[in-house]
Amino acid sequence: MFNFLSEKFSGVLGWLKDKGRLTEDNIAQATEQVRTALLEADVPLDVVDAFLAQVHQEILGRNIHKSLNPGQQLIKVVHDKVLDFLGGKGTVTNISFQIPSVALVMGLQGSGKTTTIAKLAYYLQDQAKKRGKTRRILLGSVDFYRPAAVDQLEILAKQVGVTFFRATSTDPIKAAQEIYTYFKDNAFEHLLLDTAGRLHIDTVMMDEIKTITAKLQPKYKFLVLDAMTGQESLTVAKAFEEAVGFDYAILSKMDSDTRGGAAFGFRYALKKPIVFVGVGEKAEDLEAFIPERMTSRILGMGDIMTLIEKATDQISQQEQTSMTSKLMDGRFSLKDFADQMGMMDRLGSLQQITRYLPGMGNVSPEAMEKGQTEMKRFRAIISSMTNKEKLVPDILDASRRKRIASGSGTSVQEVNQLLQRFEQSKEMIKMLKKSGMMRKFFK
Repeated sequence: MFNFLSEKFSGVLGWLKDKGRLTEDNIAQATEQVRTALLEADVPLDVVDAFLAQVHQEILGRNIHKSLNPGQQLIKVVHDKVLDFLGGKGTVTNISFQIPSVALVMGLQGSGKTTTIAKLAYYLQDQAKKRGKTRRILLGSVDFYRPAAVDQLEILAKQVGVTFFRATSTDPIKAAQEIYTYFKDNAFEHLLLDTAGRLHIDTVMMDEIKTITAKLQPKYKFLVLDAMTGQESLTVAKAFEEAVGFDYAILSKMDSDTRGGAAFGFRYALKKPIVFVGVGEKAEDLEAFIPERMTSRILGMGDIMTLIEKATDQISQQEQTSMTSKLMDGRFSLKDFADQMGMMDRLGSLQQITRYLPGMGNVSPEAMEKGQTEMKRFRAIISSMTNKEKLVPDILDASRRKRIASGSGTSVQEVNQLLQRFEQSKEMIKMLKKSGMMRKFFK
């Protein structure tokens, strides 16, 4: 997510960071590089010009040339303006989802609309579970234009553990009313309705959605936009806003090779909140859009808070307490090493995890894939050891290593590589312990 913009901004800001003195020329040079980065990220020209105009105005207002750390000050200006364009500090749209409520989900074919509905259902369940509650959620679809769209939603509903209702009518308006009646008659708390999509915007589609909106009076209207389409996503959003109107946007496919232009330009161009971003294919891969954190990612500063929240969600308190205790008192074994890799798997792939770490945006996908493969191999090697070998790796002599390699389908060299990585990890743990970062992560 934002890897392209992050790489570009990191280059510009890194160049500015050590500047003890700024001139009109190098400020102009820096802002031109920012302009190029935004245009290459497919941010609309008018949005780019508006952004740079605000940056220039702020530079003049702060009198950066005469400040003690002009390079740092200019970085701060860019940071603040990116944050403003994404919604501003403290602007987090928390949707409480009133009970009962109907949510209408709109978008073109291929935008990830149907998958996003399943993610929203998972999100509602997960939020309720954290409060010790459950939710009765119904999914329905009136998207009869895309082959198997209804079947897809039915399968996804089963996967996330919610109810799906298939209307008998194939007329979108009648089907919507039929689904809504079932929702009311069976006292469901939430209805998430997948509306008809097209490959392009047309009047018939908009008229159908307007009629469904008038009849069902949905509490929430979400527009799903494909972040990979860049400026085109803004065009789609404007068309939906003019014809139907919507409350919130969800940007899908933010884990793909998107350049981030859609997210950067959307809030400024439409003045509508982005509430979620899709960051993967799994049901849980839906993140709240928090402007401060997204700004940090764009500028290559990472997003440690979101990573900590993911760890809290995916790793139980008991596991965290046990692992922290072992790490802090030096009882870290190969079994713990394997458990730690298993915990990382629950947070996502290495490529997903490194998105949240500062300075890691430029690591190549090939390197990430290599690291992922290595972790799987290491876990296989450890699983071929006896309990005593896992707890006391010092007893691993040549004959034991040969047996372990044979049992795990690896080589003795790869077993040796695992043991080297294990020793390196123990050294890293000592460093984290001294810095206090360990308790901050496993809190």
